Amino acid sequence: MNDDSFQQEVLSELGDERLTEIAGLLGTDAAGAQSVVASTADAFAGGLAEKAENATPEEAEEVRTALAEAADPPLQGVATLGGGLGGLVGGGMMAGMLGKMAKPVANAVAKKTGLPAASVTRAIEIALPVVLAVLTKRATEKRNPGAAGAAPAGSAGGGLGDLLGQVLGGGKK
Repeated sequence: MNDDSFQQEVLSELGDERLTEIAGLLGTDAAGAQSVVASTADAFAGGLAEKAENATPEEAEEVRTALAEAADPPLQGVATLGGGLGGLVGGGMMAGMLGKMAKPVANAVAKKTGLPAASVTRAIEIALPVVLAVLTKRATEKRNPGAAGAAPAGSAGGGLGDLLGQVLGGGKK
């Protein structure tokens, strides 16, 4: 999956200060850090899409439930998520899914970039709460597009892949 708008939204939410921190961890410049974060966002989005595509009915329901829960969280925004993987504790089911995906994503990004997996893992610890916040924001926007009687995520026609495509696919805002 390659969605520049999702990547750009993650980069924007991350901000210059965190990108500089990631660049320091990776031993690269801001452009290198942006590339790693974009690859990370793309890998998480692709991993969720692959999970949806190859999901058993139980796994598909877990992803649907996680998206629905993400669309109606008690707290929103990057600041409420804290830093590192420990900051995902309050992030619910979607945070759990992303947390499980973190190591395979780090390995894939490290392989793609040639950077050490340990450094990429530390960078992902900074970026992951932001990825979760962007997913939460997008799920909320798709679930509540301004109409009070909007259908909950996944209740209208289309499968799980369509639902994830709506959230991750960078549809028009």
